[in-house]
Amino acid sequence: MPVPDLADFATFADRLADISRATVRETLGQARAFITKGDASPVTAIDREVEKRLRTAIRDMHPGHGILGEEFDSVDLDAEWVWVIDPIDGTKAFITGIPTFGTLIALARNGVPVLGVIDNPVTGERWLGADGIGTRRNGQPVATRDCGDLGDALVGNGNPEPFDADEQSALLALRRGTRWCVYGGGCHAYGRVADGALDINVDGGLDAFDYCALVPVVRNAGGAMSDWRGEGLTIHSGRRSVIASATAALHGCALDILSGTSSPVLASSS
Repeated sequence: MPVPDLADFATFADRLADISRATVRETLGQARAFITKGDASPVTAIDREVEKRLRTAIRDMHPGHGILGEEFDSVDLDAEWVWVIDPIDGTKAFITGIPTFGTLIALARNGVPVLGVIDNPVTGERWLGADGIGTRRNGQPVATRDCGDLGDALVGNGNPEPFDADEQSALLALRRGTRWCVYGGGCHAYGRVADGALDINVDGGLDAFDYCALVPVVRNAGGAMSDWRGEGLTIHSGRRSVIASATAALHGCALDILSGTSSPVLASSS
């Protein structure tokens, strides 16, 4: 099914990100109390306040759309259009004042993400990618780097802890086949794949609200994003280990290593 012009939705997504950024910036520099949820992840009052404000704005503007958010119950996930919200992606970084957290906002059509926003309220950077529009950082078009050799690729990983033993081994194999790896970038790192600073980014244990916004940002900058089996990511994909790559060819090479079907050559550790 063809995707209609998303320009109006992109304008609205920008407004949502403005709401989120203003809400988060009200608290910068303050101590942040948190509680631990049932899944052992932390949540702050600001996480919930951001999501409440975004949900209110969506209901007011698009009452027929569904909503999938991290902090509150899902609404109408079988609707044609569903907004996906992670109010503060990287809550641990937010709590500790490390500026790699951000707000993620996606719009899915029939379950498939077609528009995504990554907004960093501290650095003031915002990536918006949408089908038929491309990807922009702060309003300027960006594109992934044409990295033709896996051995030259720069890799990011937000946190190695969620990987099981087999995934840890696969990540080490990928690391050995690439130039070097940087850790802790969070959602910011996917924006950096989109604008050509990173070539690959991998993460484990992500849910739909973690990755749906990232997919259109990376894809519409010229890159590819999937789970580690090469399957596409939708609002129904559940918890996955994911990978974003600068090009489809690079993505295929990285997936071969992660699946164990290709053996990398040891890269420089300098």
